[in-house]
Amino acid sequence: MKRGLVLILVFMGAGLARAQDIAGDWLGTLSAGGAELRLVLHVTKGADGSLKATLDSIDQPGANGIPVNSITLKGSKLSLGIDAVHGTYEGKVAADAQTISGTWTQGQPLPLEFKRTTAPLKTEHKPAKPSDIDGDWMGSLDTGAVKLRIVFHIVNTEDGLTATMDSPDQGAKGIPATSVTRDGASLKIEAKSIGGMFEGKFAADLSSVDGKWSQGGGTMPLVLKKVKDKAELELKRPQVPVKPYPYREEEVTYDNKVQSVTLAATLTIPQGKGPFPAVVLITGSGSQDRDESLMGHQPFLILSDYLTRRGIVVLRADDRGTGKSTGDFKAGTTADFATDTEAGIAYLKTRPEVDQHKIGLIGHSEGGLIAPMIAARNKDVAFIVMMAGTGVPGDQILPAQSEAIEVASGKSPEEAAKDAAKEREMLRLVVTEKNEAALEKELREKMTGDVPDAQIGAAITQITSTWFRYFLTYDPAAALRKVTCPVLAINGSLDKQVLPSQNLPPIRKALEEAGNKHFEIDELPGLNHLFQAATTGAISEYAEIEETMSPVALEKMGNWILKQ
Repeated sequence: MKRGLVLILVFMGAGLARAQDIAGDWLGTLSAGGAELRLVLHVTKGADGSLKATLDSIDQPGANGIPVNSITLKGSKLSLGIDAVHGTYEGKVAADAQTISGTWTQGQPLPLEFKRTTAPLKTEHKPAKPSDIDGDWMGSLDTGAVKLRIVFHIVNTEDGLTATMDSPDQGAKGIPATSVTRDGASLKIEAKSIGGMFEGKFAADLSSVDGKWSQGGGTMPLVLKKVKDKAELELKRPQVPVKPYPYREEEVTYDNKVQSVTLAATLTIPQGKGPFPAVVLITGSGSQDRDESLMGHQPFLILSDYLTRRGIVVLRADDRGTGKSTGDFKAGTTADFATDTEAGIAYLKTRPEVDQHKIGLIGHSEGGLIAPMIAARNKDVAFIVMMAGTGVPGDQILPAQSEAIEVASGKSPEEAAKDAAKEREMLRLVVTEKNEAALEKELREKMTGDVPDAQIGAAITQITSTWFRYFLTYDPAAALRKVTCPVLAINGSLDKQVLPSQNLPPIRKALEEAGNKHFEIDELPGLNHLFQAATTGAISEYAEIEETMSPVALEKMGNWILKQ
């Protein structure tokens, strides 16, 4: 399972709309991290009635013209999707079309009301003569579990120094700095939208800044160095396919009518007449886009490209409430997400290019939990591939995961075991304590001293969420005992998130109990949770490894599917 990382973007996606006329400029104030950020939404209406929009954050230098990738207006309900920051907005337009009241969601929901405005608002910063610190500055945050590169782009303007921030390993770019302050050798950069701040001192030759990064109550050392070659900023991902592709690619949408969700997806179709076998890709835990983007990698883009070149139709969708898909991700459980995948199966059955008797599922991590859940009840599923899927409940997965990650990150086995024992106790409380007030009190007591005070509240919210509670108690073996279609279950031997020794034997046992005669279970040597060829399997290696997915894993899946 993929856990949240240090940087959490807080920010804010063209489509058809009818109903009230909302063309024009709208001003709202978002309260986040102790800061109040004024946002201006610019909506234009085409001759055909289609709406387009951009967003400015006028209190954050450089945060202008952020594209709104999806905008829909049904009656009085307005929905926005902003891919650049994986944000969504759901609001209701007042009858007089002068206000829009709603909620901005990214990481957590925040109230946001827009009001029409005609007053001119300053959103641009005119450039000035470059200062001696203008340019790109890069450093690396060592969070313990993972190392994240941080880049600040500093520019001098008529209004003073401004900056934007990138976290390349998280696919985050252009996060606006709230303020940039230089006082002699001291430098301070605030990014209130993510609750972050950098403070440091320049070396005498202005080649580096030695300082610290603070966020969410925690502080870590961060040394920035002046980037001399722009090539240093580019991630090396040699497996990323280059267009034009030798197959057809379509942007599609389909509805999960059961839960009123519209999924936005990419469908790739091989050359030739068909019909072809097809698969739906199912992402891992956390809000994921259709490429399952993580640490600068796009595993599902690589997998989709490989399979389509081998004659398999592939459907991959943005998770609900993510990218261009609608819905509320935070309110869903694994079982809810399974219905989104079933909507994908139903969509594939409408496509003439697809052999309706050869539609399968490939799920990674939590997706590997979802695939057998569906196959156990849906006879339209011809086969499933479990990539690092689980075989035991989440309350067993998570402590083992934490212990393995800590050891791989350099902690002693004894200390890691103690931490895992503490985690087991907290998870036991979440499962057994029915009094919410008592649960929060006990969790807070157990976290004090181990978790920064400013992060305890968020940590409690996370582990008592609807999704988390479901994951802790759901036993995947129950569904696996009902799966009779062909199954391929694979794990990397260096997987520290879903341990092969903990999960592959129970998967095998459950399939045997199902009487399944067509399954294969493989532990692939030297591969990590992302199925990269790795050294230790530590999460810190994910971004550093140039390979996105091992050819061994790709060939294993491709060959097995075509045999079915």
